[in-house]
Amino acid sequence: QVQLVESGGGLVQPGGSLRLSCTASGFTFDNFNMAWFRQAPGKEREGTSCVTWLGSTSYAHSVKGRFTISRDNAKNTLYLQLNSLATADTGIYYCAKGKRWRSDTYSLAASDFDYWGQGTQVTVSS
Repeated sequence: QVQLVESGGGLVQPGGSLRLSCTASGFTFDNFNMAWFRQAPGKEREGTSCVTWLGSTSYAHSVKGRFTISRDNAKNTLYLQLNSLATADTGIYYCAKGKRWRSDTYSLAASDFDYWGQGTQVTVSS
């Protein structure tokens, strides 16, 4: 069965950095788009970044220039490098698997993803 397991979250000061990882299993990782979403307390889940099966990337305006999504197909692992973190970046970060095999379409809509990890907490605070 499909499993997505995130790690790397933690407490960091404003301006700091973190690197999140998501280890995938149960499907052919290199044939699917992957994404990172986040959910802040009291807010809806929002997409932050997407990487297609070919490695092209797309970012939400709020994180562009600060976050970098990448994938290592040999390790079945998705990454998110978070730099210049702000308190507004606090939340639970989830990785997600795209629904469609070998899709060329970028998406940050939750409805385009069918499996989710359990999430990892990122807290930005001084």
